[in-house]
Amino acid sequence: MTTRQDILRAVLWMSGAVASFLTMAFAGRALSSSLDTFEIMTWRSVTGVIIMVAVISLRGDWGLIDTRRMGLHIGRNIAHFTGQNLWFFAVAVIPVAQVFALEFTSPLWVLVLSPLVLGERLAPMRVLAAGLGFIGILVVTRPGAESLSPGILAAGCAAIAFAITMVTTKRLTRDVPTLSIIFWMTVTQTVFGFLCGGYDLDFAFPTLDTLPLLVLVGCCGLFAHFCVTTALSFAPATVVVPIDFTRLPLAAILGAIFVNEPFDLWVLAGAAIIFAGNYLNIRGETRAR
Repeated sequence: MTTRQDILRAVLWMSGAVASFLTMAFAGRALSSSLDTFEIMTWRSVTGVIIMVAVISLRGDWGLIDTRRMGLHIGRNIAHFTGQNLWFFAVAVIPVAQVFALEFTSPLWVLVLSPLVLGERLAPMRVLAAGLGFIGILVVTRPGAESLSPGILAAGCAAIAFAITMVTTKRLTRDVPTLSIIFWMTVTQTVFGFLCGGYDLDFAFPTLDTLPLLVLVGCCGLFAHFCVTTALSFAPATVVVPIDFTRLPLAAILGAIFVNEPFDLWVLAGAAIIFAGNYLNIRGETRAR
């Protein structure tokens, strides 16, 4: 049974995750004027590799790092690398709240992909959740009322890429340690970054101005996922997901105050519908179990 103390711990850890996601988004926006998305992702991944090597060495866990399922690792990390690059591009050109709203559709895309990749049954509650998510997407993007900008398309495609990442991660966790998954993620994405960022032989290296922000992005990315994982160890997803949702209104408020982003009620309304779809699915899964 989840105690009140467990819920408090989950709230504290998720507060760290929300702060990390917000910091990473606004730091990524600040970096976009100096670096392209491939370069941002490369140096974020380099930071991740350094942190992972240090952690694994201190814990003496190199025995957990192996090359099992390397093909699936590479496929997963191509999807994640693609999604992250699209995400960083989106936060540079559209309001951060809009990016987060579309990002929250990832679990709903997982519902669509799971029967194809994992062989899971598409239950009626999942169909309802996916339907609500689709309605939410229409409210956020309002096709016809506004033109579908490259930023909106990038954020929407990033959500699909993240869903592919989630599904393949679930496959990997069947027989691969989590530490090994994260290690190979940082290593392969560093390689992808150098290859994609250096294809034109014009690769930007960190400067005294950009280095602190790049380190911040790399640390926040790892810390956010660590916080979410830890929070889920203390409380169920029905508690954790609503806390994660608070980063959207916070992003709207902070964006309006600090970077003059428009405060769009349509984005918040659509995000609320997307959240309802996610929450219904989680409640349905919890009751089924």
